[in-house]
Amino acid sequence: MPGIYLAAILVSAAGVLLLDRRWHLAAWRAPGRTALAVGAGTAFFLVWDAVGIATGVFVKGDSPLLLGIDLAPHLPLEEPVFLAFLCYLALVAWAGAVRVIDRRKTDAAALRSEAGR
Repeated sequence: MPGIYLAAILVSAAGVLLLDRRWHLAAWRAPGRTALAVGAGTAFFLVWDAVGIATGVFVKGDSPLLLGIDLAPHLPLEEPVFLAFLCYLALVAWAGAVRVIDRRKTDAAALRSEAGR
């Protein structure tokens, strides 16, 4: 069924976007920086893919789940969408981890402060 892979990426991205919106982790905290980071990461990985394709390491297999639209030989339309999703997911996960660590440090300092009284 063509398009299932792209649909899965978009549904997953929507879920990450909802988490980001709820906790203000990346795009809702700093939209410009988030767009720049996702754009730069996606561009980096597209260059990485181009090198892999040129050297014959990366090849596109036949899958009925792809739309069948190629942006270049062995580069399906779904690839840059996936790479952008991957970069955004990494940003949200990183920001979430930093928030949890900071919260634990704050809680531990408060406990030490209370214990010292």
